[in-house]
Formats: sequence, C-alpha cells, structure tokens
Amino acid sequence: MTVVRELYRANALPVFQNRMYETSTEARNSPVGDVRLVEDLRTGLVYNEAFRPELLDYDEHYQNEQAVSANFRQHLEEVADIVTRTLGKHSIIEVGCGKGYFLEMLEERGFDITGFDPAYEGSNPAIEKRYFDAHAGMQGEALVLRHILEHVADPVTFLAQLRDANGGCGKIYIEVPCFDWICERGAWFDIFYEHVNYFRPIDFERMFAVVHESGHLFGGQYQYVVAELSSLCAPSYDERAAVDFPAILSPVVERPAQGDAAVVIWGGASKGVIFALNCLRNGTPVSAVIDINPAKQGKYLPATGLLVQAPHDVLPSLPAGSAIYVMNSNYLDEIRAQAGSQFTYIGIDT
Repeated sequence: MTVVRELYRANALPVFQNRMYETSTEARNSPVGDVRLVEDLRTGLVYNEAFRPELLDYDEHYQNEQAVSANFRQHLEEVADIVTRTLGKHSIIEVGCGKGYFLEMLEERGFDITGFDPAYEGSNPAIEKRYFDAHAGMQGEALVLRHILEHVADPVTFLAQLRDANGGCGKIYIEVPCFDWICERGAWFDIFYEHVNYFRPIDFERMFAVVHESGHLFGGQYQYVVAELSSLCAPSYDERAAVDFPAILSPVVERPAQGDAAVVIWGGASKGVIFALNCLRNGTPVSAVIDINPAKQGKYLPATGLLVQAPHDVLPSLPAGSAIYVMNSNYLDEIRAQAGSQFTYIGIDT
C-alpha cells in the first residue's frame, strides 16, 4: 500500500535560506539538499520526505529578522493582540524566541514571559539560551510557538514533548506559513529545504481536539491557531480533505518588458534566495539584490553567491523604468514609498 503521494520535487536547494556568507565563493559552495514534498496518506500531513535534519546547524550567521520593516512590525502588533486576547499576560513561555524581538514587544505590554532559544545572542535575562524541555525547570500557563513547527522533522512528537515539558496542560499559540496560500498562488518560491513541514488550517483541527481560535495573518501567507495542549492527538488522513496541489508548478521567471535587462530583486530572504537561484538556472541573471536588513547587507546569498546591498547602493544607478521584482507583495507599498515611482514593481506572489 502506498503511504505517501508525491506533490513536488526540487533538487539542490540551499539548506539554509537565511544563512549569510562572508564571501561569494563560500556562498556558492554552501550545502544543498533535495525536496520531495509528499502528502502522508496516514496522517494527512505534508512534509519533505528527503529532509535530513543533520544538515542543519543554526548559528549566529543565520539572519531572519524581519522587524526592520514597518509593515512586519505592524504584523507583529496584530499577533501580540491575538496572544494578549487568547493567552493572557501571566506565565507565558515563548519557545524558539530567536533574537527576542517579539518577546520584548510582549514585555513592553506588561507580559510575564520567559523565552527559550539556544541560539539567542542578546543579554535579556528573561531569555534562556537553551531548549525548552522537561529539564527546563519551569512551566507556563501558555506557550507561544512562532515559525518553529515548519522546521521540525516530526511535528506531532515535538508538540507532545512541549506538552509533557509543560506538565501536560496549558494553551499554545502556533503560527506557521499557510500551505493553502502556497498552493493557490502556485508559489514555488515558498518551498524551501529548511521548511520540512507545510501546514493547512485543517491539519491543526486534526491535531488538536480543542481549538479555541484560528485564522490567517500577513495577507494570508501565515496562519495561526490557539489550542489546548492537553487535547493533542495523532492526526488521521481524510480523503475529502486531500491536498489540492497545482497540477503544474514550474519555477519560471518572466522577463520584464525591457527584454534583456537583468533582474533586480528586492528581498534577500527566503523567497529571494529561491527566486534568484531559479533565475540563474533559467538563464535570467540577477544583477542586484536589495534588502533593508543591515545584518544582510554586505553579505552573500547561499547557492547564487549574490551580494545583498542597501537600497542606496543600487537605486541611484538604476535607470528609470527598470523592473524591480518584489519578493513579498506585503512590502510593495513600503518599497514604492522608499524607492520612488520611477521604477516598475513586479510582485512575484500577486
């Protein structure tokens, strides 16, 4: 009996999209892995069957801080409102708090919160530089898990470990990318090696018997759920809710009207890395990568070895009318306001 249905294949993708490199040579020689996206016909979950977790080692070179954008900070404020309303402010634990930006937002709102992340680099005493597990020595009334679950090889077992570490009870807020959005948009640039799991809202309804609230965020690209940890259960496949994956998902980049003009992209994060790689493979060279994150500027993207530059390093020499490919349409208005109306902007996900 076939236990998985293959949905999509992509070979030799960068293991890390947001790992930045000091030289172009180092970036071009960075590790790669294959993607074989499958739907599990026992659980209904979607994951990369070719995923090898031993290839991943998150360190200080991993840069995925999006809060340099005012639009993304607005998104985080919306998330903070949901967390406040559904979890309260007392005895909260953020698992995988990263650089600590969101945790410190909640602290400013008066939250009693502790964060756990072994890769944390700051000095906030509320953040433990280790994993949250049975040895953490504390429990919370609720857990926050933002953009972690898509990176974990066995998500149900991981959630069970969090439940047990938290004494078997408490609420949990989970936020992940929305696979329905990827399928509806044919967003091949949103399928990464680093993301082993791809979730739909219905998946969480099958994983938790008690869901208090769920919805979409960030223009539909993200989804969230607030559930009871104690109600976690093994999901089962439902043929009526099978994944509706695009029949054809081709990573093709259409050239702008000016024909042979090289491609300029705005956004040196995950989407930009995959987009630039497929431009290279399809013979459509990228001439410049723009990003407003200072931690990315002056560094090089994995696989392509492209240099990430600040807007002021690229825009003055860019002819009027040039096309700029915007890697995330959520930032389109913000980018247009910063760069001006003299360029043509192409949102790849519109």
